Amino acid sequence: MHQYLFFIGDFPIRAYGLILSLSIILATGTAYFLAKQDGRWHQHVPDIGIYCGLAGIVGARLWDVFFFDWEYYQHHLLEIPFVWQGGMAIQGGVLLGAIAGIIYTRIHKIDTWAFADIVAAPAIILGQAIGRMANLMNGDAFGHPTGGNFGIIYPSTTLAHQVYGNKPLWPAEIWEGQIDIIIFALLLIFRTTNHAKGQVFILYAILYSTARFFLEFLRGDYGTLMFGLKSAQLTSLAIILIGLILFIWQGYHAERIGLPDKKSK
Repeated sequence: MHQYLFFIGDFPIRAYGLILSLSIILATGTAYFLAKQDGRWHQHVPDIGIYCGLAGIVGARLWDVFFFDWEYYQHHLLEIPFVWQGGMAIQGGVLLGAIAGIIYTRIHKIDTWAFADIVAAPAIILGQAIGRMANLMNGDAFGHPTGGNFGIIYPSTTLAHQVYGNKPLWPAEIWEGQIDIIIFALLLIFRTTNHAKGQVFILYAILYSTARFFLEFLRGDYGTLMFGLKSAQLTSLAIILIGLILFIWQGYHAERIGLPDKKSK
């Protein structure tokens, strides 16, 4: 793994920033393909991709600063904007990105739930999968020691090495990326079934939060908050509970969807 891929003069090209940018581009491209396939709203995808991508970066950074690393950043306030160094929390990115998406769809009179089902949920989880590889290259979002000879040993320049040295660590970020790919496939399959509007996006939130809750037991980059659980686990539990309620509610009250609608709009 390499934090710096190459240099242009004295300017470093960081793996983290490059892969994160590629994840946003790939997510937007996937969203465009899915919207084009459905026959609706594809012309809005580039714009909403930019707005949600920027909002997601801001949200991910602020979430990490205030919920994970405030003990450090309260003494290094000028470093808060340095997103290229790493330190992004997916849950905050999805939250602020979703808010930006809701605002955009309301302004342009787009069916928010339908857009979230058809386009947003699969694109977001695919972007998250690629984004976890950025964490791997940067040496953050790492696991705690495995206690054996197996695991990842990070280079000396990474935060993981500064914390645990040459101890092998659980590949938490790799496994999360792989699980995200599985969730992506499950969402594509679920889209083809008879379901209620909004259930695809809600299912994404439930599945990811469930996976995140259990994977957090392997993470070693920050401590617990309360009840022996980490902040991401508490957030995940809240999302799972709210998601299950919404999933059932939408199933009873929302419009039923069969195969993807091919009509233009």
